[in-house]
Amino acid sequence: MKVILLQDIKNVGKKDEIINANDGYARNFLFPKKLAIEASKENLIKLQDKKNSQMHKKNLEIEEFKKQAKKIEEVTLQIKVKAGENGKIFGGVTAKEISEELQKQYKLQIDKKKILLKETIKNIGRFSVDIKFGDGVSAKLTLNIVSE
Repeated sequence: MKVILLQDIKNVGKKDEIINANDGYARNFLFPKKLAIEASKENLIKLQDKKNSQMHKKNLEIEEFKKQAKKIEEVTLQIKVKAGENGKIFGGVTAKEISEELQKQYKLQIDKKKILLKETIKNIGRFSVDIKFGDGVSAKLTLNIVSE
C-alpha cells in the first residue's frame, strides 16, 4: 500500500515521502498514530501543492538574499572605534558590531551568524568581510575601521 509520511520515521522514511508499506503496518500502526495517510489522488495533489508552495517561498527567499548581497557589494561600512597611537583597537570589531552598524547606517538586517570573520578585527584600516546568506548566495562587504 502506498502511503505519504506525515513525520520522519527512523528506518522508514522522511516527512512528505511516498513509500510502499505493508497493509497491516499501515492500517495498524501508521494510520492510527497519524504518522501517515493513504496516497490517494486527492492526497497526492495536496502534497504536490505543498511542495510547489515551499519551492516558491524558497525562490522568493533566494531573490531577497540576492538583493541584499547586491546592496552590500555597493556599500563601504565605516566603523569608528577608539584606538591607541600604534593603530591597535581597544577591544575589537566583532560580527555583532558589524551587523548592528549595517542596521544603523544602511537599514540592512544581516544576522551576525552570516558574517564570516576568521578572528576579531583589532587594527585600523580597510578590510573585506565575507557574508554567506546560504543557498549559494554570498557577498563581500568592504569595511573601513577608523579612529574616533
